[in-house]
Amino acid sequence: MTKAFQFATLLVLAATVSAAAQHQAQQPVRAPHVKGAPSANKATGETRGAESAEHLKSFRGVAAKLNTTPEALQTAYEQAKTANPKLTRGQFIAANMLGQNLSGKGITTDKILAGLGSGKSIGQTLHGLGLSDQDAKAAEKAAKRDVREADKAADKAAKDQPKM
Repeated sequence: MTKAFQFATLLVLAATVSAAAQHQAQQPVRAPHVKGAPSANKATGETRGAESAEHLKSFRGVAAKLNTTPEALQTAYEQAKTANPKLTRGQFIAANMLGQNLSGKGITTDKILAGLGSGKSIGQTLHGLGLSDQDAKAAEKAAKRDVREADKAADKAAKDQPKM
């Protein structure tokens, strides 16, 4: 009888250890913190909404300068990002500003984005589209200045609006 009791105890212990081991394996594994990644403590919808609002806010000044809406720019950025996953917001904004500033020379936003998609820098793309190195640098400098001015104007307008 003692051997049967020992055997039954051993089976129960083995089942308990097995169940405990399986239970631990099912706990969620926390991913290492990655800058820009949503926190594990936040709901995905909440993060997406806040992230989206912040992105729209960052397009506010540039959108006015480009005679479009922040929503339209956000949509265009998302579409361009699917075509070129390495595209940054800064590159997208610069490409749009350069496309507007250089449209008289036949250089468009789409051509600049295509150059970025092929792995070239903005300067290399502009040079490949027929601008000299000096003209490309001047165009990039002017685009950066235009973006800064547009952002400052949008920030000032936001501060001047009466709060309700």
